[in-house]
Amino acid sequence: MENLQTILQSATPVLIDCFATWCGPCKMVPPILKDVKARLGDTLRIVQIDIDKNPKLAAQWQIASVPTLLLYREGKLLWRQSGVVPAHQLIPLLNSYIQS
Repeated sequence: MENLQTILQSATPVLIDCFATWCGPCKMVPPILKDVKARLGDTLRIVQIDIDKNPKLAAQWQIASVPTLLLYREGKLLWRQSGVVPAHQLIPLLNSYIQS
């Protein structure tokens, strides 16, 4: 598997879902991401990161609450938001970054 640094440096935008297994709202995110992936296909890569299994990353990214979504392209953080974002809001937002 590619390492995360390589993935983040990609020219293809990478949406990172920071979650925890004990987090109730986090369970609402996978179906949203499935919808996003179905609509945006290969224009976007989606990676899920369990903050309890990756505490160093959670600290590095200053994840204070979950779920938190992070959007990276070419190593740069383009967008981040905590909380559940519905697909109908997330898709146009991601599209704006994909097309820029």
